Amino acid sequence: MWKRRNEIAMLVAAVCALCLLVALSVRAEDDAASKQAGVAVEADPAEAALETGFRQLYELNFQGAREQFLSYQKVKPADPLGKAAVAASYLYEEFNAKGVFTSEFFLNDKKLLNGVEGKPSANRNDEFLEANSEARKMAKQWLQTRPNDPHGLLVLTLTDGMESDYDGIIEKKQLAALGLMRQAEREANTLLAIDPDQQDAYVALGASNYIIGCVPGFKRAFLWFGGVHGDRMRGMEQMQMAADHGHFLQPFAKILLALACEREHQMDRARKLLAELAAEFPANPLYAHEIALLDQRLAAS
Repeated sequence: MWKRRNEIAMLVAAVCALCLLVALSVRAEDDAASKQAGVAVEADPAEAALETGFRQLYELNFQGAREQFLSYQKVKPADPLGKAAVAASYLYEEFNAKGVFTSEFFLNDKKLLNGVEGKPSANRNDEFLEANSEARKMAKQWLQTRPNDPHGLLVLTLTDGMESDYDGIIEKKQLAALGLMRQAEREANTLLAIDPDQQDAYVALGASNYIIGCVPGFKRAFLWFGGVHGDRMRGMEQMQMAADHGHFLQPFAKILLALACEREHQMDRARKLLAELAAEFPANPLYAHEIALLDQRLAAS
């Protein structure tokens, strides 16, 4: 009897031990697979270069950003996003040099609605125009084989939105800027209908709505007859969506929204956004400088 019980106990122990070994083996295999997957994600040189490039862009290291974007292009030569990022680096660099991302520019109606000082020919940016045109061409080729692909639509939205900004602010071609702005709006709406997670698209929609909404009433009425509409508050809501959930353009949305908040006398909201940017990009002196100017304005009011 005792012998029988001992045999049963030994059999149960053996089965338990076997189950434990199987469980440990499965867990080890799962851990190994997870580690391999993690290494694969971390080791993707193209995505790492793209992320690093955009970070350097917002730190005002434009040459460093372009080197990272070119590295992305070498790994993914057919992807139009790399070329669009290069175009963005040239445009962002010029906007920074002209003070476009400052309250001095954004709070001045004449500058905001009529562009930077100087003749368009003197401000012409051939590097941006060439890179942006190539990115648009690549995006259209991408979409020929991948109709309604969110990635291609995002690049088209970016290229048309950037060229609209360039035409309006640098070249001072307001009608051309409005045409491209409307085109970027259509592309952004199509993109968001297909993939609502592409929150970067809200930058184009928000900037368009806000800037057109700032146009004086009689001019805005003229634009309405041409089918061009603007709504400042709606534009700020859209920029907030990109500031909350955007990816590559999230910091861009935040600085635009912060400056819009200053125009609308929402100083606490503007300061919060600027403080977030200053903490995230301490190498960029613009954000801390804008906080100091905002505090001066508050103290003087």
